[in-house]
Amino acid sequence: MAAAHLLAASTSSSSTAAFRPPLRLRSPAHTPHLRLNRTGRRPFPVVRAAETDAKDAKPKAPEKAPAAGGSSFNQLLGIKGAKQETDIWKIRLQLTKPVTWPPLVWGVLCGAAASGNFHWTVEDVAKSIVCMIMSGPCLTGYTQTINDWYDRDIDAINEPYRPIPSGAISENEVITQIWVLLLAGLGLGALLDVWAGHDFPIVFYLAVGGSLLSYIYSAPPLKLKQNGWIGNFALGASYISLPWWAGQALFGTLTPDIVVLTTLYSIAGLGIAIVNDFKSIEGDRALGLQSLPVAFGMETAKWICVGAIDITQLSVAGYLLSTGKLYYALALLGLTIPQVVFQFQYFLKDPVKYDVKYQASAQPFFVLGLLVTALATSH
Repeated sequence: MAAAHLLAASTSSSSTAAFRPPLRLRSPAHTPHLRLNRTGRRPFPVVRAAETDAKDAKPKAPEKAPAAGGSSFNQLLGIKGAKQETDIWKIRLQLTKPVTWPPLVWGVLCGAAASGNFHWTVEDVAKSIVCMIMSGPCLTGYTQTINDWYDRDIDAINEPYRPIPSGAISENEVITQIWVLLLAGLGLGALLDVWAGHDFPIVFYLAVGGSLLSYIYSAPPLKLKQNGWIGNFALGASYISLPWWAGQALFGTLTPDIVVLTTLYSIAGLGIAIVNDFKSIEGDRALGLQSLPVAFGMETAKWICVGAIDITQLSVAGYLLSTGKLYYALALLGLTIPQVVFQFQYFLKDPVKYDVKYQASAQPFFVLGLLVTALATSH
């Protein structure tokens, strides 16, 4: 059924024709849909597109696929410029996008710090590491894999050389990976509740909630990512609020002020999520996804992005100041200033060309601000 759905999707898109000319039958014995790639797996039919009317939207061609000498390091991190791999385990790791794990790991650390009950004992450190594995490799890996699975038609336009649309990994292998990562994450959540002696399995239910949010973000019929506002806020919440709550619930108690602060920080997460939408604008437009750059245009979306990030942090600094945490508020303000500088230096100039450079420069200050807020709430 999934293969039929993909084939139907492929006939409605004209964009992939820019990347691969239509295959022609040379003999009845070799039909295009049965060809095997060098890994011995069938490529997904979505990467073959039929010609459509010239009036249809024609996205710009993406960057060239990585050459054979692409970066092995990029491949392991799951980012652009990756070397084309045939090792199935390296491909599996690439699908989980390890580069996206650190924010979740950091969120757990912030939650543990905010609880005020974390101690540098072997047991507490071990608990926090298990919680980080649950949030990062397992549930973030699940989120990234399922997102790539449901985005295979978009990736066939924007990045046709990625593992799923290129056929480097089979359908069954992808589905197996989704289930293994999901069950491992939920299992670790349940283990942490038992370990912490919780009467109510709050970490497990947070894991369930996060997994459900990841599913409806990527999968039809809801597919929250189709709406730029709702989708990006959900993404921000899953990367900031949920791991923070898990870390704090593991060592202490979730309080209303923490829920409000982290939900507010999810608005900043919305802005950070928009940064990644600019590079996919052509594919999103062709497939009808209303990301904010598509809905408002690149110029307006740039300012929505930086506004969400900066106004959120200034609001949190104001809150800390109002509660008598002057030095923490000043520290957070000091960490916001270099972010604004990098926004003007890189992101506002060209959000596509400088997206990686901007995130590498500005986001360390943002995550340090999260830790400052966590430490302020623990005192």
